[in-house]
Amino acid sequence: MSQAQITLCGRADRERAVDWVEKMKPGTRVIFKDPKRTLPQNEKMWVALTELATQLKWHGEKLTPDEWKILFMDALTREMRVVPSIDGLGVVSLGRSSSNLSKSEFSDLIELIHQFGANHGVVFGDQSVAEDA
Repeated sequence: MSQAQITLCGRADRERAVDWVEKMKPGTRVIFKDPKRTLPQNEKMWVALTELATQLKWHGEKLTPDEWKILFMDALTREMRVVPSIDGLGVVSLGRSSSNLSKSEFSDLIELIHQFGANHGVVFGDQSVAEDA
């Protein structure tokens, strides 16, 4: 087994993970990660980003929800950086994907989006969406 992943949801998953660990060769790496973001959290983020995109200009420009997401991922993690494009005619933003955020990190991202929006007069519609944070 070169790579495997298991999400611990119950006793059977834990037993299978222990079985795998017991069969691993010395030197095998094991990584533990917090639970990933939930689908309701993801939905809540996209609703909020869409509200921003429709109500707010950033330095005189309308941004798409995807572009707002890049700005907020940078604000959350400060891991974004920009490099010249392959053809040298522009720049490309590099950074972490939100799909790898833990539930807690994703909650922080959603809170950052709402706080920023509130500070800039954005009215968010359905705040009840995806309170699974």
